[in-house]
Amino acid sequence: MPASKLEPYHHFSKAEWSRFRADEPMTLEAADIRRLRALNDPISLTEAEEIYLPLSRLISLYVEATQELHRASTRFLGADGRHVPYIIGVAGSVAVGKSTTSRILRALLQRWPSSPKVDLVTTDGFLFSNRVLDELKLADRKGFPESYDRAALIRFLSDIKSGKPAVRVPVYSHLVYDVVEGEYLTVDRPEILIVEGLNILQPGELPRSGKPILFASDFIDFSIFIDADEADLTTWFMERFRRLRETAFADPKSFFHRFSQMSAEEAEAFGLWAWTEINLPNLRDNIQPTRSRADLVLTKGPSHAIERVDLRKV
Repeated sequence: MPASKLEPYHHFSKAEWSRFRADEPMTLEAADIRRLRALNDPISLTEAEEIYLPLSRLISLYVEATQELHRASTRFLGADGRHVPYIIGVAGSVAVGKSTTSRILRALLQRWPSSPKVDLVTTDGFLFSNRVLDELKLADRKGFPESYDRAALIRFLSDIKSGKPAVRVPVYSHLVYDVVEGEYLTVDRPEILIVEGLNILQPGELPRSGKPILFASDFIDFSIFIDADEADLTTWFMERFRRLRETAFADPKSFFHRFSQMSAEEAEAFGLWAWTEINLPNLRDNIQPTRSRADLVLTKGPSHAIERVDLRKV
């Protein structure tokens, strides 16, 4: 069979993808985009219209189809017709723009005519605390799969899918670079939940016994991977590091405050070390391999703009 017949994705340029907007009205304004975008992500209102508005339309169709499937299943089983939340996973490298994508997508979904309840959480809250990471000798592998309390993440996703009310999510502070002990967010029966995380699509190893085992990715109804060349990711990471050094790191409460006191050369050397020794190996070994598992891949060019959209064939 020719290789082209096995291609799992439809491929679209930005112009081709933008046509799938159809007549969907844009419900965000330029001010909304400026508020929602991350520190070094220059996304414009035009790109939101060309990329995320068609994506919102696609997801609305998928949510409708999934809900109909659940209704058919409950009729067959004679079970109650409880609502099952639709979970969207957003994955990709550090500095690729996951937060911007997640926040803009949430804002668009919230403004559907039906005004659904859409919540957003990141997997950062499921990182082990710095104390535990030190005990496990994983301090320099923060963000790697083994640095997360995966059992707690799976319990959270399972509780959400089962319709449990007021599910708590641990709070992670980027200011202190740690999970905040005793502090939680509450997710209360959303209709749609967006989960953003580096390794959210990772399946893990299957047991040789064949016993059923759950992974976080098993709970995701629609997955998005944001992709970019390593060279561009390196540039974006360093740009973000320099801006943080001038802003958030200047706060004496910041875990990284010492970097604002260093010389530019010392800080630059540390930033490159963090990228080369931590983030890049995690990208190559754990994050990038999950790209092929995504339902949708958004590929960015050097300017941070999305240049190609790949949609998995149904």
